[in-house]
Amino acid sequence: MASLRDIKRRTNSVQSTRQVTRTMEMVSTAKIRRAQSRIEHARPYALALASMLAKVTQASKKVKHPLLAVRKEQKVTVCVCIASDRGQAGAFNSNIIALTEAYLQEKEEQNVEVQLIACGKKLNAYFKQRGIEPALALEGFSGSPEYTDAKLIADRVIRQYSDAEIDEVVTIYNRFINVADQRPETSVLLPARNDEIVEQVEDAPKSRRDDLDYLFEPDAKDVLRSLLPTYVETLVYRALLESAVSEHAARRTAMKAATDNATEMIATLTRSYNRARQAAITTEISEIVGGAAALEG
Repeated sequence: MASLRDIKRRTNSVQSTRQVTRTMEMVSTAKIRRAQSRIEHARPYALALASMLAKVTQASKKVKHPLLAVRKEQKVTVCVCIASDRGQAGAFNSNIIALTEAYLQEKEEQNVEVQLIACGKKLNAYFKQRGIEPALALEGFSGSPEYTDAKLIADRVIRQYSDAEIDEVVTIYNRFINVADQRPETSVLLPARNDEIVEQVEDAPKSRRDDLDYLFEPDAKDVLRSLLPTYVETLVYRALLESAVSEHAARRTAMKAATDNATEMIATLTRSYNRARQAAITTEISEIVGGAAALEG
């Protein structure tokens, strides 16, 4: 049985840990509000831009653009995977790692080369430890990404896809559903005629699809040339924002669970301490009574 000193030392240690986890939970809660506000403002813009692009591409079906080209055969793809720079966020990073490894395995079986763009220290460290060198390693902005970070990634993949160096670009990130639910998701970034755009066109009312005549100034090709890169940048930025708010939510959930476990452990240790202390007092009393009886005898 542990001594009173050992139990007291363990209790103090758990109390210190609980103070840290509770502080981290409060910090993550505050960061969630800011990050959630950013993604709530970005989502409508991204959806409106996708809807506009869907209408333009439907109205100008004969116009060709490098970012709309669908490769019949895939030889090289780019995987943009987004994780975090910090740990202590539960399964946040491991879910992205598992999904990325599954994608790499799938493409390896198809004899397709994959260029990895890894965002987040945890992701870079994991793959470098396993001998996988990312084509582009980015760190330092997972908790609060800026549009320039998204533009850096988008400019690279747009140039590669336009020059036919790659045949597909996908993004892997955690999508924020609510504070308790963040779902790892894989979506196609390029070619730009992806499922999200097609679904928006198909789901729109018939009167709003392509019943109108469109006039382009100077022409449809120039409109798409300006619109498509912005659309790709917006999708990357949205993925970074989704990942950021998911990271804070996952860390808050993990720290809350750690705080609750620490509180429960402190209660258990306190009961053990009280029982041990009571047993020690009882033993001392018994020794005193036994000694007094022996003296009287």
